[in-house]
Amino acid sequence: MSKIQRPEPEMEGEPLAPDDLAAITGEAIRIEDSEPAIRASLPHSEALPIVLSLLCNLFLTALDQTIVATALPTIGVQFHDVSNLSWVITAYLLSSTAVAPVYGALADIYGRRAMIITANVLFLIGSVLCALAPNLLFLILARGLQGIGGGGILPLVQTLIADVITPRDRGRYQGYISMVWVTAGIGGPILGGVFAQHLHWSMIFWINLPIGVGSLMLLLPRLRKIPDYHRHRKLDWAGGLLLMASAVVFLLGLTWGGHKFAWLSPTILAMMGASVVLMAAFVVHARTHDEPFLPLPLISGSVVPYSMIAGGCAMGAMIGMIVHLPIYYESVYRLSASEAGIALIPLVAVSVLGAWSAGQFMAVTGRYKWAAVGGAFVAASCLLLMAYLAAPPLWVLLSLLAVLALGIGTCFPISVVSIQNAVPRAQVGTATGAMNFFRALMSSFAVAMFTAILLAAIGQEIPIGEGAAGSRNIASGDMISGFRFVFLAAAFLMATAAALFALMEERPLAGSKPSPAATMAE
Repeated sequence: MSKIQRPEPEMEGEPLAPDDLAAITGEAIRIEDSEPAIRASLPHSEALPIVLSLLCNLFLTALDQTIVATALPTIGVQFHDVSNLSWVITAYLLSSTAVAPVYGALADIYGRRAMIITANVLFLIGSVLCALAPNLLFLILARGLQGIGGGGILPLVQTLIADVITPRDRGRYQGYISMVWVTAGIGGPILGGVFAQHLHWSMIFWINLPIGVGSLMLLLPRLRKIPDYHRHRKLDWAGGLLLMASAVVFLLGLTWGGHKFAWLSPTILAMMGASVVLMAAFVVHARTHDEPFLPLPLISGSVVPYSMIAGGCAMGAMIGMIVHLPIYYESVYRLSASEAGIALIPLVAVSVLGAWSAGQFMAVTGRYKWAAVGGAFVAASCLLLMAYLAAPPLWVLLSLLAVLALGIGTCFPISVVSIQNAVPRAQVGTATGAMNFFRALMSSFAVAMFTAILLAAIGQEIPIGEGAAGSRNIASGDMISGFRFVFLAAAFLMATAAALFALMEERPLAGSKPSPAATMAE
């Protein structure tokens, strides 16, 4: 492949001169995998509007993951089908999780700009089809298409931010990403309930159009200011399909296990076995293919596997607690469903402060490893204390959850930045997609594990998502005993995260020390 000589590009986060910026603006830059990472960044005045437009884009998909839940009963009434309502959520989850690594790989091959536009268009088309759905089956299929678009937005936003912000400063922006998720997480259920009760459930999808079109109008004029790094190679479709198939079968097994089928039923065991076989086939294929979908060396070494698993453990503990705490509130503290939702705010909102603090720490010190170790250790300690105290006064529990959130919040930006800082520029998209893929799998696994723990401890079906009425049928003493094991399981996940972050190599953050400009062949 011919090399393109570009005069004096930025190295290690040094601000671009105007001539350099003009040289790369609107151009696709081809980079060989073997070449060192190029840590390009734009001046703050150029980067900030781009990041803000990307965050608006991210809000679109973040809102859609939470706004649907409160409207499900109304949808079930209209379509006269409540037994299959869960598939409205599951279809989106399966498709969005499966395609996350695909978008990462495609972004590295064909460029970030093309893929972020593709993801948005697919998401908006899916939203329109959801709003126009004449029956539940059509809605489920449209949600799957919506997930194919939405599943690419988060990894692509993180990758595009990596293209314009140096790793040292990137942690701050990861805090902004956390803020977007929290805002959507709190506002989504409220909006969904209002639309379903006072307007029409289809409004939860129609609202995506003005938000989506508005975010694209903000983003498109700025895309040409982003260096579009990519490699010209063929996509390993066989490897991608094997990885996606393994994930879908695994997630279906977790979704059905303990509910539709017993965990040790032949169906669930066969699905888990099939998932393992498909993953093994993917590994064998990746080892023998010249240009594999996900190069195995990319997720090996002294940084990426440690940070990826640690971040997945933290995300799993966080999501598992968010899903299960409402039934704890309702059964033990006799809160209503709405009060239980409000009681989740300390856990959800304070995590943003933790993420922001970690980002500031990285920007000021250029270090990151021990901030994540300390945060994960604090989170594990809070969970152990919650298990030991056994239903303390509500204010004590909420205080512990706030400290827990502060600690766990540090893990998320550090996991992203450490991975992106450790891989070549040409593979940032692939690595980011793989990271989000693993986080989603760990979140689903943790939710299933916590549910199985409660089922084993209580001895009856856990009414997750059914509101206070179902939760209050369970004796508070049984719920307290069951949640002791849930808190211990979450503590184990956070202790594992702390240990892995401690074992991870801490590499200097690009951008932490100015480097002289140099000439590189690309």
